Amino acid sequence: MNRILKTAILTAGIAATTLATFSAANADDWRWRHHHRGDALAAGVVGLAAGALIGSALSNPGPTYYEPTYDDGYYVDPPVRRYYVQPRVVYADRYAEPWTRAWYEYCSDRYRTFNYRTGTFIGSDGEQHFCVAN
Repeated sequence: MNRILKTAILTAGIAATTLATFSAANADDWRWRHHHRGDALAAGVVGLAAGALIGSALSNPGPTYYEPTYDDGYYVDPPVRRYYVQPRVVYADRYAEPWTRAWYEYCSDRYRTFNYRTGTFIGSDGEQHFCVAN
């Protein structure tokens, strides 16, 4: 609502300024109007530039300022949004024989460090363990 009111007031001001510059025609102005055409063109260019600047200033919202928060005199950073993705849990519905396709799929889904050539994975202890899908 505030933006519409500002735009309406600005439009009325520009219209009033433009209409006030037009004066009644006078016979003595003929010579002046024909010799000073560049002045009217310059005034039109200045008016166009001013309108463009004012219009762009009204259309762009100002920067958003967030008031810093303080706790016991110390600045507190705003909380950082962290997203937790639930790990995908894969359960073997039945025992899979080693070196079969089901066994490969189970072990590669279950262990990120699974080596399909040796059938082993690196455990949390840093040692290699053979994958058993049971």
